[in-house]
Amino acid sequence: MPRPILLAIDDDTSVLEAVVQDLRRQYGKDYRIVRAAGGQAAFDTSVQLRERGESIALFLSDQRMPGMTGVDFLSKAIGLYPDAKRVLLTAYADTEVAIRAINSAKIHYYLNKPWDPPEEKLYPVLDDLLGSWHEGYKPPYEGVQVVGTRWGALDHSVREFLTRNHVGYRWFDPQSQPEAVELLKARGVDDTRLPVVVFSDGTAMAQPSQQQLAEKVGLKTSVERDFYDVVIIGAGPAGLAAGVYGASEGLRTLIVEPEAPGGQAGSSSRIENYLGFPQGLSGDELAKRGFIQAQRLGAEFVTERVSAIRVEDQYRVVVLSDGREISCSVVLIATGVAWCRLNVPGADALMGRGVYYGAAQTEAMACTNEDVIIVGGANSAGQAAMYFSKYARSVTMLVRGDSLEKSMSKYLIDQITAVPNITVETRTQITHFGGDNQLQCIQLDRKGQVESRAASSVFIFIGAAPKTDWLPAELAKDERGFVLAGADLKRAGIDLKTGGRDPFLLETSIPGIFVAGDVRHGSVKRAASAVGEGSIAIQFVHQYLAEF
Repeated sequence: MPRPILLAIDDDTSVLEAVVQDLRRQYGKDYRIVRAAGGQAAFDTSVQLRERGESIALFLSDQRMPGMTGVDFLSKAIGLYPDAKRVLLTAYADTEVAIRAINSAKIHYYLNKPWDPPEEKLYPVLDDLLGSWHEGYKPPYEGVQVVGTRWGALDHSVREFLTRNHVGYRWFDPQSQPEAVELLKARGVDDTRLPVVVFSDGTAMAQPSQQQLAEKVGLKTSVERDFYDVVIIGAGPAGLAAGVYGASEGLRTLIVEPEAPGGQAGSSSRIENYLGFPQGLSGDELAKRGFIQAQRLGAEFVTERVSAIRVEDQYRVVVLSDGREISCSVVLIATGVAWCRLNVPGADALMGRGVYYGAAQTEAMACTNEDVIIVGGANSAGQAAMYFSKYARSVTMLVRGDSLEKSMSKYLIDQITAVPNITVETRTQITHFGGDNQLQCIQLDRKGQVESRAASSVFIFIGAAPKTDWLPAELAKDERGFVLAGADLKRAGIDLKTGGRDPFLLETSIPGIFVAGDVRHGSVKRAASAVGEGSIAIQFVHQYLAEF
């Protein structure tokens, strides 16, 4: 971050040099010392610094200068930097002028020349003034800034991608924050192509893709090798655990994840039944810890999407969405599941515009003092309700069943019951979403009665489906798309071409391709279970590799 500036002004170059040297000796570590040889030059410099967004903490100006006196300059400088401290340097003969300037130029102090020694006559004064300036100083934000509307689907996608990848950012809505428009003008960006992401290097990107964002914020998008021992597809709890164990046991390990570490569990606002965390932790924190741990042990991550897998002799080839191909001995599928879509009129058209799947942590603060609706009755919905209750005026849970007992952990039911601004409505379903550019209302079937209700934010947690359409046709799946493995293959009567041996516990119908976590048929759908499967999958990878 650029240091604040102390601007010294004097038309006498020898005096100016002495001032600069004194300032640099005492303040050079914490401030930039800038000089100007006259009032007009100082004003021009100040204009340029303001246009660049730099901060001036203090003006130290001589009074007697041709063209523009010190008092004149300090008076004009108020319009550019009203919070900067203003000090006038005077000769004894100009003391009366300096006193009058306290009112006319609103100077904060005047000093008589010479001020030797500075330790007694200069630094104590400036220390007090700079200390006072810092009390109200807010350093300019230099991180990522997102300009976009709250009700844009792409705007929501950008914010969620940055949030889940732990990229700090500030969000500005041009409809309510004029500074957003100024930010776009300063970068010369078309304000009709939202969202716009402004980066710390000053560059801006309108309507970026996830891949463009990943590259710009420093996420890795290219691989280091052409061949790996094991390629793990997906960085949810199962993939992260497999990455930790694979890398720690010496396997050249690559984890490919198109969005962010954590998978569906990564969006959970609070997990309280994970062993070893008595106070609970967020899915985001769990994912962050796993990501750091896997990287530290040597696993390589790449932000990309896998479009296909094929077999070539004893090798497996993973094809990325941009056409690049990576060879490996073993593939582990740990792609998890995606939120099921609500098949209700208006849901698709308003997705990201008031209708959201998951996304509690991304949108919660935007819902401050609003009425939020949660659809679903499982743990994920309960965790989201608890999280939103900290921000929203009210949280209403719409549950299709008769109660929460059949689908939600008791500890979570007890917590929800104790929160006064959470209401649970059972035997209730949404039958229609209404609104033009954003969600405005919903229609309910409530215990057989039709009811309309105003709504601006609905978050849906109604179960999950696997992401397996892209897998090879010969890789066996059940009727819902979950991947069959181990004994389930034999029960389904599927012949595994493994040279007469039984399939390993997590091995799919294609030898050398394993599966772990929620995407596997019959999995428990809990974060701890996914971590366990990812961990033991590496044991079977070693056994498979030992065959060659």
